[in-house]
Amino acid sequence: MSLPSLARLTLSGSLVLALAACGGIGSGGSGLFSGKARSVDHSQTEAVVPKSKQRSTVATREISDETRQRKIWDLFGGGADPNTTVEVNRYLWQASLDVLNFLPIESVDPFTGVIVTGYGTPPGGGRAYRATIYISDPALDARSLRVSLQGRGGAAVSPQTQRAVEDAILTRAREIRVRDSRL
Repeated sequence: MSLPSLARLTLSGSLVLALAACGGIGSGGSGLFSGKARSVDHSQTEAVVPKSKQRSTVATREISDETRQRKIWDLFGGGADPNTTVEVNRYLWQASLDVLNFLPIESVDPFTGVIVTGYGTPPGGGRAYRATIYISDPALDARSLRVSLQGRGGAAVSPQTQRAVEDAILTRAREIRVRDSRL
């Protein structure tokens, strides 16, 4: 046998094994790499394993069955639904940007509802603040808004100041909503 024919034979053999491993040949339910989970009789396992451990064993079995069903092509798929959107209240979003307009914006993500600002001094104030705003719900409600303030060097901000900023954002959001309803 010559070297080129041996190389072709090796290449074709490895191609067949690669296709079998990713479900090309064995996807019909036959062969070594069928990908189907084999049923195992767990009746004796339950007798040996204490009752407190049985749930974790079942959970482990379910997870291993899920991972066993995956193929190599799953790596190239998106996995998550691209049409899923996170809704953020637009009035709270705009009000947050309006009220904290003296702070430089470092990061804005409208899909998750997070606004991160840099340090800035409020008009008429002497202390620099940094803010992170999280809008978690499409409702115009105080529960939808989370504001975190931080002073320079990680200094804590008084709860009254933080509450005043939250109230200012909520008030401005209501004003914007009333203005839009008149149009």
